[in-house]
Amino acid sequence: MTALPLSHISVLDLTAHRAGPTAVRQLADWGAHVIKIEPPSEGGTDAMGGSRHGFDFQNLHRNKKSMTLNLKSPEGHAIFMKLAAKADVIVENYRSDVKHRLKVDYDTVAKINPRIVYGSIAGFGQTGPDAARPGVDQIAQGMGGLMSITGEPGRGPMRVGIPIADLTSGLLLAQAMILALYNRERTGKGQWVHTSLIEAQIFMLDFQASRWLMKGEVPKQAGNDHPTGTPTGVFPTADGHINIAASGDNLWERCCKALGKPEMADHPDHVTAALRTKNRQLVNERIGEITRTKPSAYWLEAMNKAGVPCGPINSIDQTFAEPQVQHLGIARPVQHPKLGEIKVVGQPINLSDFPQPKELKPTPDLGQHTAEVLGELGYDAKSIDGLKAGGVI
Repeated sequence: MTALPLSHISVLDLTAHRAGPTAVRQLADWGAHVIKIEPPSEGGTDAMGGSRHGFDFQNLHRNKKSMTLNLKSPEGHAIFMKLAAKADVIVENYRSDVKHRLKVDYDTVAKINPRIVYGSIAGFGQTGPDAARPGVDQIAQGMGGLMSITGEPGRGPMRVGIPIADLTSGLLLAQAMILALYNRERTGKGQWVHTSLIEAQIFMLDFQASRWLMKGEVPKQAGNDHPTGTPTGVFPTADGHINIAASGDNLWERCCKALGKPEMADHPDHVTAALRTKNRQLVNERIGEITRTKPSAYWLEAMNKAGVPCGPINSIDQTFAEPQVQHLGIARPVQHPKLGEIKVVGQPINLSDFPQPKELKPTPDLGQHTAEVLGELGYDAKSIDGLKAGGVI
């Protein structure tokens, strides 16, 4: 099989929780040789308390090797620095001050390996008044404005149903590290790249943020309706609900025809986009009176035929049962030595010259590869036994 694009890259993974592991997963899935370094005492759970053999940990940490190492001990720190001298990338998501206390920060590593690309995620950034504060996804969702625009009007703040600040900060850090690796090809020098949950969250506000920055508008909760484009939202059917997105004059006209009411497009209450947004509730009610007369499948076929974006509102099991989702193959098999055949969420990125392997490698057990990694550094069996007896590994 053709080597994956990052198969020449070696990574030391110091991450825990979700944001950092999400970044490393992007490197590991695309071929990087990743060594996950964990404290010897961590046992069967990750730092958030999830089971090592549970769905979350298995989905986050596939395609890696695992070694245990006590970075607080002089011997453990020395071993880490030996690994760092040969590595291409180090990734961590400690609180901003922790890596300096452990003496595994970028400046320390760069002295022995100026080619290192060092990636960091913190809750609130590496400097500033909140830099040392602990931060988790929901805190970033609230502080970053997302909870103020999510949910139905008048119902109070609402978190998004996924850890979106963790996930997006991880993806952005992965992109930053690949940018730094690409730049290193030109300059021969590595660098420190970092992001934070709060920066990623604000970036993801996108047009909702620019509404405030450019127009002084403070976005509010809009529930299932698009905040600026009408009609776009959830509509009742005879047997459930569907999404329809028909903002813009052309789509609005197509939607009215698909509803069997072409004359509705010219109604004075909603003949323009501005009027449709002003009279959003009325527009939605008039569409809903029609859509609730027939089942979802009928309207999905009619809207698709008319070229109007629409879709079902699936539960997660229904999502993976969708023929298109099954065709895309994003549920990827893993053969786990203890759990048997399981599936995890695969990559949404498709490269024509580098298809993902048919199976992903399972998440390793704690310290599964410690002896192997130390052996590659020149430690013999007696030395490894001594390190284990001393609590270094």
